[in-house]
Amino acid sequence: MGKLAFIFPGQGAQHVGMGKEISQEYRSADEIFNQASEALGFDVKKMVFEGDEETLKITENTQPAILTVSIACLQPLVEKGIKPYVTAGLSLGEYSAHVAAGTMSFKDAVALVKKRGKYMQEAVPVGVGAMAAILGLETQEVIDCCKMASDVGIVEPANFNCPGQIVVAGEVKAVEKAVELCKAKGAKRSMLLPVSAPFHCSMLKPAGEKLAAELEKVQLNDIGIPVISNVTADYVKDKSQVKELLIKQVSSPVLWEDSIRKMLEDGVDTFVEIGPGKTLSGFVKKISKEARALNVEDIASLNKTLEELSNK
Repeated sequence: MGKLAFIFPGQGAQHVGMGKEISQEYRSADEIFNQASEALGFDVKKMVFEGDEETLKITENTQPAILTVSIACLQPLVEKGIKPYVTAGLSLGEYSAHVAAGTMSFKDAVALVKKRGKYMQEAVPVGVGAMAAILGLETQEVIDCCKMASDVGIVEPANFNCPGQIVVAGEVKAVEKAVELCKAKGAKRSMLLPVSAPFHCSMLKPAGEKLAAELEKVQLNDIGIPVISNVTADYVKDKSQVKELLIKQVSSPVLWEDSIRKMLEDGVDTFVEIGPGKTLSGFVKKISKEARALNVEDIASLNKTLEELSNK
């Protein structure tokens, strides 16, 4: 029998009403929302369940909202004693993975990611940076196009999501040039993304420096479940590495495909995406047709996942 991994989504999966069903059904999930409100000093439940998409899209709201929903959706699995062999999360999702692994408390994590979102947004003025998704090109071809486009500004690979899907980030003109070069090379699609900052590129280094000062105040525990880092696509060996990796993560590319491959190599055959959306499940299926990808975001998906895991 293969091993189980819990994976957690990043920014972009948010929507009004996410996590509501599970929080109404499970007191432990509802309590996570209460803890988030207490840590942040405003009603998180109201913003997530009854707010508007525009408010939720502001990065310093998005990040704590997704973390809160992910950890709320995790609670029914914890209650039922389902423990993964390994955990990981895409970008922001890495904080959810560390909460699941017991490395940091939920309250510390939710306060931290609100500041992370603020610092990431402030690092580059709106309109200066951009991100684009490149579909259907080999990794090296995208890297080459970024190098060619860098004569007009900064542009770098930001997310290696799955075969044939890479996101690039940098200054607007350079990203636009990279998009054109990728199209000329035969990319199936090459398009700018509706994001407010160029995440996971060197332009975000100032955000990492500010985050470092906040991380200093956070007390970490021993890692209870192995965590794979976005930066290395390998296991975080010890809690002493966690802060440095989370600082680097802000301005380093997310090695998601390699992270999934590492888990597959180590015998994982079932991935449960916990939190809003099914983006990561889609990536898993593109990386391995044999792997099982399940998700937990509402009561229907929770029940289906519990049933599948009981048959495992």
